[in-house]
Amino acid sequence: MSFVETIREVAKKRILFLPHALTQMNKPDRLITPNEVKKVVFSGEIIEDYPEDPRGHSCLLLAFGEGDRALHVVCAPKKEYLAIITAYLPSRADWSEDYKLRR
Repeated sequence: MSFVETIREVAKKRILFLPHALTQMNKPDRLITPNEVKKVVFSGEIIEDYPEDPRGHSCLLLAFGEGDRALHVVCAPKKEYLAIITAYLPSRADWSEDYKLRR
């Protein structure tokens, strides 16, 4: 099973939004909904992989949410749930036109 398949399988069990993710999602200039994050988890692509992350193997996913705005989600699959570490709107100043590569 690929890493993205593992992420999606464990997300079917439960998705846990860590405090940092909730803080980032609720910033007034972002207001990212849990449904948008779920869309990224179930339809997004891995653009960065972090197999050596101290929190456990994690990755950065990209997909498009409400109004086709680009969304980045960092997540880590655990045995019983998918941990959402953070979610944010990538900046054109920091990312390529397709939001897949850091500048």
